[in-house]
Amino acid sequence: MKNYKILLLAFLMLPFIGFTQEEEVVEKEVVKEKLERPAYESSFIVDNPTNVLFSKNALEVTMQHRFGTINGGDNDMAGFWAPSNIRIGLTYAIHERLTIGYGTTKFNRLQDFNWKVALLRQTQSGSMPISVSYYGNFTIDARSKENFNMIQDRYSYFNQLIIAKRFSSKVSLQIAPSVSHYNLVDPTMQNDMVSVSFGGRFKISPQTSILVDYSQPITQFDANQPKPGLSIGTEFATSAHAFQIFLTNYNGLVSQKNYMYNQNDFFKGDFLIGFNITRIYNF
Repeated sequence: MKNYKILLLAFLMLPFIGFTQEEEVVEKEVVKEKLERPAYESSFIVDNPTNVLFSKNALEVTMQHRFGTINGGDNDMAGFWAPSNIRIGLTYAIHERLTIGYGTTKFNRLQDFNWKVALLRQTQSGSMPISVSYYGNFTIDARSKENFNMIQDRYSYFNQLIIAKRFSSKVSLQIAPSVSHYNLVDPTMQNDMVSVSFGGRFKISPQTSILVDYSQPITQFDANQPKPGLSIGTEFATSAHAFQIFLTNYNGLVSQKNYMYNQNDFFKGDFLIGFNITRIYNF
């Protein structure tokens, strides 16, 4: 009987003895890296795209305007009365890392379909010190068919890798190598133009920044070598708007048009007044 009592007591004590102690489970806490704030306020720094993308389902409306060159005539009021170029565009974020867009431009009736992808994003901790984005477009020249022998002659393409860094709350810089391609070019030109651009922003107040944008063609043509692009201006930004006004020698508004065909020399006075206006709608 004594043995039975011992067995019964052992059975009742099972939940408390050592081999039935609760196993301590330690869950690993997943820490999500905080992304650095965007290096720029707008998806463009004057004439080149930036690394800026938007939250999912956001829509950006863009208006870009370039007046005529200031030294283009004797009576054009610093280019205001001269022929001007205009582009209106829409960009939609189908994902926080991917945007697609469409734009229409006055000169040559260019219709561009564009996209931007965030490959790497800068983090606040510095574990990823830079942002890397890919921007591309496919553009159609919609002038009358008398200007072309084949439909493929209307097409051009642009591909750019944007490497940007927000150094501080005031200073952001980027470098962006690119390749422009035209199916139809003059015999003295090449179909492809390799280029690189350098851009920067310096904030002088919470809403105001100084912008500099420089573009350097690298591929050499036999004639009509395109001139480098230089833009200097200022930007005024709010939570949903960005307004840029500047001096520039680019007036093509579509990137490959600027890189392949620009003949305005900034340092010879061939510059013009331009502005960009963007508005973001979050849905």
